[in-house]
Amino acid sequence: MSVSAPPLTPPDAAILRRPAAVRVTWLLVAVGVLAVLCVASLAIGVRVVSVEEVLAALTGDSSSLGAAAVTSRIPRTVLALLVGAALALSGTTLQAVTRNPLADPGILGLSMGASFAVVCGMAFFGLTDPVATLIIAVIGSSAAGVFVYAVGSLGRDGATPLKLALAGAATAAALGSLVSAVALPRAQSLTTFRFWQIGGVGGAVWDRILLVLPALALGAILVLVCARGMNSLALGDEVATGLGENVARTRIVSAAGAFILCGAATAIAGPIGFVGLIVPHLCRLLVGTDHRWLLPVTAVVGAGLLTAADVAGRVIARPDEVEVGIVTALIGAPVFIALVRRRKVREL
Repeated sequence: MSVSAPPLTPPDAAILRRPAAVRVTWLLVAVGVLAVLCVASLAIGVRVVSVEEVLAALTGDSSSLGAAAVTSRIPRTVLALLVGAALALSGTTLQAVTRNPLADPGILGLSMGASFAVVCGMAFFGLTDPVATLIIAVIGSSAAGVFVYAVGSLGRDGATPLKLALAGAATAAALGSLVSAVALPRAQSLTTFRFWQIGGVGGAVWDRILLVLPALALGAILVLVCARGMNSLALGDEVATGLGENVARTRIVSAAGAFILCGAATAIAGPIGFVGLIVPHLCRLLVGTDHRWLLPVTAVVGAGLLTAADVAGRVIARPDEVEVGIVTALIGAPVFIALVRRRKVREL
């Protein structure tokens, strides 16, 4: 794979560099905010629970109604943390691999590829096994990613950011139409899929979380071990090769990790968009472009964003809930438009 894009200009590079002390400070701040959001996620719902009851439930006392409510919300909070971190890591990796600031599992069609694979498995093969669903989702996500990159690479200029974004948007739209075409005639038998397709964490159970955890861990390990290689890719393929970096291997391993993260997250929570788009741009402003710092920080911030969106969804329409996929879309759409309008959209 070869993606050519101009390197950062000196002013941009100076702005995005951060001293280690600043990076550590922002990481600690992000962890602190995440802890507060976790407490809010455990406390807020149809029944609002006090902080004392939250602490009592976490220490093993579930005798009160409030503590019991907290106990039932723990899997949901854990799932929001895992899915948010996975999508943020996937988006950051895709942006590094493609050098496309608009790259995101949703925009590049990965989430919809996983959705299409799952709905086809349910509709045509009676797919119900969670392990099979996870595998099918990862395969669908990977196939969509490879297809989008192949289409975006056509022409003399190769895989430019604009061509990749257009190819991804067109693929996502086409797959979305196919998903509707498969699901609508089978609405009665695919009731569960209709709710899953919106994207949410409300149905979290420990069995499913533990099942998808190894896939999420594998994807995270693959992208984290390639962090230094992603820094080399930012200098351009020729410079990275001159520095001894195996460009093809770095791109393939990193992309594989991103595909696994996206597929696993989509399999358990449905297609949730814009988390992988918003979080990397915010974190670059805080800790710079060194992926050895950027990836861990995006994981923490991504987990916090999805947890906050889940809490907001519970508050907006109480006693009913707005699924987290809808909330992230409402937040992410304006950000996406702002990014598209930036003059230096072809640079990271």
